[in-house]
Amino acid sequence: MEEQRVGLADLARAFLKLGAMSYGGPAIMGIMQAELQEKRAWVSKDKFLEGLALVNMLPGPGATQLGIFVGYERAGWRGGLVAGLCFILPAFFIMLALTLIYSSYGAMPELRGAFYGLGPVVLGIFIVALYRLGRNALKDAAQVLIAMCAAAALAWSPLGIVIILLLAGCARVALYQSKRQGFIAAAVVLALFAALHAVHLLDGAVTNAAVAPAAQSLWEIGAFFFKVGALTFGGGLTMLAFVQDQVVNQLHWLTPQEFLDGLALGELTPGPILMLAAYVGYKVAGFAGATVGGIAIFLPSFVLMLSVMPVLARLRHLLWIKAAMRGIGAAAIGAIGVSLLQMAPHAAPDAFAVFMLALTVAAMMAWRAGPLPLMLGGACIGATSRLNPLQRLKDLV
Repeated sequence: MEEQRVGLADLARAFLKLGAMSYGGPAIMGIMQAELQEKRAWVSKDKFLEGLALVNMLPGPGATQLGIFVGYERAGWRGGLVAGLCFILPAFFIMLALTLIYSSYGAMPELRGAFYGLGPVVLGIFIVALYRLGRNALKDAAQVLIAMCAAAALAWSPLGIVIILLLAGCARVALYQSKRQGFIAAAVVLALFAALHAVHLLDGAVTNAAVAPAAQSLWEIGAFFFKVGALTFGGGLTMLAFVQDQVVNQLHWLTPQEFLDGLALGELTPGPILMLAAYVGYKVAGFAGATVGGIAIFLPSFVLMLSVMPVLARLRHLLWIKAAMRGIGAAAIGAIGVSLLQMAPHAAPDAFAVFMLALTVAAMMAWRAGPLPLMLGGACIGATSRLNPLQRLKDLV
């Protein structure tokens, strides 16, 4: 498909829609692939895969960064800025509204059913996206082997996704460009991993030696969430684990129950799950804290992506960069496959959910159904799952 150049208004409409209606954390990337790459042809499969590989190597929330990537590809830095902002704004306002409602009326268990129905649909969308991208990325036996090795390393080694992706790029350079350069680059990457691991152990010892006091200013809230967005690798789930440890165990801004309640609200909120920062900020310092927390955790993503993209545009035509990016892209397919396997028990916990998952995959593959109507249908089915006829059907299945 030929890539299209689009205006800022088109970007704003598309990403506002995605930000307001897309659930599923990492699976939002699959929805972006179906909506923006497959349906609208705003970027090619190769370029979308390049974007996936890039955001997996950077700290911060991957789905937001992927939106910035697509926006930049279509309309320069203004497009990246508009796409990223329009993707996160719906989540901010919805999270703020839910936080206010929750503060006044408590939890909303009647909405849990909708998320029961959304889970298998979102997983199915992600499976189809991975299949379509994999057909384009894994073109020979070497690419398949790189993807399999990356998946195994992510599942059973302590290397972490960034080091694994970099090593995959080195392997592709060694296979197709220069063995010497590939092995030297791999040695540098492993040395970097050893150094970072040592720094991490030292930082953990220092962090555990003292308990930080509670926040006293908006500056402290902003500095904390900016650090999370700028320095935490591994995507939203890894970042949430770090936030939980810090705000509950170290900073004592929230109790464990308050944080769990915030996670529940995050599951009810479309868009990036890291908008949980707005909830934490609100609990600590009201509306101002919510605004500062929401801005600070996403600001590094804009700075990183809008700084890296011009450099990538100039370097992507070099042969060794092309080889490395293809290796990284293949490894990204393997890494996403591991993520899918980890998500599956939670997204499809019973036979009826597995049936919905299979139906979603069939609808997208056979009838080219769009992801957003499928998600709405899944949410409606889940919301009515408390009714006796459907519950009996679930029990029978």
